[in-house]
Amino acid sequence: MDCLRIHDRAALEAYRDTPLYAGFDPACLAQHGPDLHLLGLDAERRPVARCSLWWCQAPELPGERLGVVGHFAAAAAEAAGALLEQAFATLRLEGCSLAVGPMDGNTWRRYRFVVDAGREPPFFLEPENPPQYPEYFRAAGFAPLAEYTSALTEDLSLQDARIAGAIARLRAGGVGWRPLDPGRFEAELKAIYRLSVLSFTENYLYTPIGEAEFLAQYRAVEPYLDPALTLMAEREGELVGYLFGVPDLNQARRGDAVDTFIIKTVAVLPGRRNAGLGSVLVAEAQRIAREKGYRRAIHALMHDNNKSRNISGHYAQTMRRYALFQRRL
Repeated sequence: MDCLRIHDRAALEAYRDTPLYAGFDPACLAQHGPDLHLLGLDAERRPVARCSLWWCQAPELPGERLGVVGHFAAAAAEAAGALLEQAFATLRLEGCSLAVGPMDGNTWRRYRFVVDAGREPPFFLEPENPPQYPEYFRAAGFAPLAEYTSALTEDLSLQDARIAGAIARLRAGGVGWRPLDPGRFEAELKAIYRLSVLSFTENYLYTPIGEAEFLAQYRAVEPYLDPALTLMAEREGELVGYLFGVPDLNQARRGDAVDTFIIKTVAVLPGRRNAGLGSVLVAEAQRIAREKGYRRAIHALMHDNNKSRNISGHYAQTMRRYALFQRRL
């Protein structure tokens, strides 16, 4: 397999209409800023595998210098293996000690593979991958670095006995919550961005993201929002927590009634004054969803060691598993 080393969008234009690049916009090379894009070609010069590499601005992991593998696709196991070996060789030359993937540069973008799909169909905004991709990574020497789950509750009337006390304490401390205001969507997003930067700093493999890219990601979801399912928690006009929820529109696309909503993100300003706010927002969102006629909730894409996993455990059962992989270089 011949492997091309591509540094800019223009070099991909000849391949953008091939099956390997279905759903991939070459503009991502400018937007995501990889240090290199690798394209594997077969003997007939047809694309059979691709990935991007980041090493100059990769997430930090104590004791390691990470090289990130993302934008991955492959038509077959042999092509995937050859491409990944090229990737490892490149990252070694750049001084990296550990390859991590799949990750499109950082955890704000698409990352992780589904490794156990379970029985539920894919939900709205959930990353998907062919089931063979994790096996391609394992065959190349990757092993799980971090694991994640999505969980499903099928009874929105379930209650956590601690919530009433937490609500009383937070309200006594001046915290209130309200639905997202769609008439002030841009301002609401900017407040969410500022809080996210503070709240997610301790998250695994955290890297900063610019406000413009963050706003662009969430603007894309605006047409699909039910504002009642996104809660903004404030104290004296300052955002101290939020829950971002959306209907599972994949149900409608399958011709089914939309009876499920997705808790996509929960974030709370660090500090003891806000203890319990994440649990309260989840309980409130589920209560509101039930009143609106929803029957189920998906608690989406939680790191297994994250606080959100503990909150979810009071209501939901695991429905899907994901993994981020590592390979020693």
